[in-house]
Amino acid sequence: MYDDPSVDKTAIRDAATVIVVRDRHIEPRILMGQRGANAAFMPNKFVFPGGAVDPTDRQTPLAAPIPEPCKTRLRADTAVDISHALTAAAIRELWEETGLALGIPGPWPGAVPTDWAEFAATGCVPTSAPLRFVFRALTPPGRPRRFDARFFTVDASALAGDLDDFTHASDELSHLQWVTLAQARSFDMPFITEVVLAEIGAHIKTDSPPTSVPFFKNNDEDSLFLRLRGAD
Repeated sequence: MYDDPSVDKTAIRDAATVIVVRDRHIEPRILMGQRGANAAFMPNKFVFPGGAVDPTDRQTPLAAPIPEPCKTRLRADTAVDISHALTAAAIRELWEETGLALGIPGPWPGAVPTDWAEFAATGCVPTSAPLRFVFRALTPPGRPRRFDARFFTVDASALAGDLDDFTHASDELSHLQWVTLAQARSFDMPFITEVVLAEIGAHIKTDSPPTSVPFFKNNDEDSLFLRLRGAD
């Protein structure tokens, strides 16, 4: 979730967003939901599941890390390596906002954190292996909230359980639904979500990482468009 009253509203927070792709090789559909009218960040907008990194995400056990070149690209233009925390946050936010678990069967190693209790009850351990890093965007100055958001895609076949069962989802997003890219473009979306949709449309039918990852770096001095290439 993006709105946390306990954090400094002026700070730029790391965040992770997940684009789940279903029926990739037939007629690709993606999972979207609508934020509430009272949300401080992007109210009423249709978005992908996602939110800010929590401190506990750094210690969350992962059955496998995100593969290369994604891992190297996540470390680019950052002071410290937070690739583990980012992918754990992506999995946690996907679970909290949709009730869909990205994990593999197995016992949870050690004590289960409170935030992961219901996830662990599915009998799965989170894994970052199916995630693909596809986009990065820094919220421009002057917004009520600022995030350094990393966008990931994941094939729906990697998720455990019924893809149409959202009964375990929180109330963070409403109107959760699977839509085609054409249908999604008719929604009221944030500008950056529209940009991401246009970017992934070119390679949505492949599970391979893109040749490079776009990075919209909106800092206080300038707005830059970079390409993160990492290790090929």
